[in-house]
Amino acid sequence: MGAEMPFLYVVVCASGIAREVGTLIDGARERGWGVGVVATPQALGFIDRRAVEERTGYPIRSAWRRPGEPKPLPPPDAIAVAPATFNTVNKWAAGISDTLALGILCEAYGLGVPTAVLPYLNAAQAAHPAYRQSLDRLREMGVLIGGQRPHPADRLESGAETFRWEEALELLGPAVTRRPAGEDGG
Repeated sequence: MGAEMPFLYVVVCASGIAREVGTLIDGARERGWGVGVVATPQALGFIDRRAVEERTGYPIRSAWRRPGEPKPLPPPDAIAVAPATFNTVNKWAAGISDTLALGILCEAYGLGVPTAVLPYLNAAQAAHPAYRQSLDRLREMGVLIGGQRPHPADRLESGAETFRWEEALELLGPAVTRRPAGEDGG
């Protein structure tokens, strides 16, 4: 991976459509991005780890490094959270950092890393007042929010075929500039 190639972290949450994250990875690579995947611990059960690592050339990150271990990913120039679950959106907006994925998202704000989120959840979850408040807080933080309408609660993967993975890249495109060398990340 060349030093001039911008680097994208794709944060993947536990959702049935997470198995299609290769669509976002391929789209980013076609646009000249290096890509690394950070999965929530539960998301690991929804994705094909070997296929993702072959596509990116990097190990999937899901747990914190031990002291002294090298950083397995370059620092991010941008972050795409897709699919983003109800749980992750609410914890992130509240500043809860109980997983590596959430820790990276919480730090991204302070580091000024452009971040886009594509929520994927059902209408019953989206109706909860905490979710609307969380989206408002993320917008206030400068997070770029896309995604489709919530799907019916009784259809777990309704809308998966129309989930627009590339929307994350469209949202980030105008916001991304190469960060100065030496800035730290993940």
